[in-house]
Amino acid sequence: MSDYQFTQNWFGWGPQIWPDIIKFLPERKTFLEIGSFEGRSTVWTVENMMEDGGEIYCIDTWGGSEEHVKGELDGAEDRFHQNISVLRTKFPNRAVVSFKSTSVEALAGLLTHKKQFDFIYIDGSHVAKDVLTDACMAWPLLKRDGIMAFDDYLWKVNGFTINQRPKIAIDAFVNIFENEIAMAHNGYQLIVRKI
Repeated sequence: MSDYQFTQNWFGWGPQIWPDIIKFLPERKTFLEIGSFEGRSTVWTVENMMEDGGEIYCIDTWGGSEEHVKGELDGAEDRFHQNISVLRTKFPNRAVVSFKSTSVEALAGLLTHKKQFDFIYIDGSHVAKDVLTDACMAWPLLKRDGIMAFDDYLWKVNGFTINQRPKIAIDAFVNIFENEIAMAHNGYQLIVRKI
């Protein structure tokens, strides 16, 4: 990943798991990412999952949330855009579209335009109600046989209540939509396929 500027590796699980799910994607053309930070997952997706002619939509406020320590996000948005600039020179036939927005606002716009995605990655807020909202709003955007990956399913930090962690929301989503999903992976990331 030379030329890229990353200060954190919060995407360590993706490259271990995602190569095994690529074969299940309907196509490798349309991707959606909620929570982009410096763009590490964006870069990996474009380099390893996307075909030429594809596009990834990235949604982030770059404002962080309560789990981030002071200064942790300083310069993250600038590094994201720098990394995407490098990525575009390496893969000029693969598009990155970024939205500096809340996920609710951006997802509402995508729903209005009836956009459809092969793969959706949910890694924005860790707060349960936000995770559940993101999942429920993104689900209609996912193609049949598409993959939805949740990061931080087992994330647990002292001082954060159960409602401040993704797991309870992801479990609720899986239970609510159980007739529409097939489990693809259950570990630190939870990944489902839409059936």
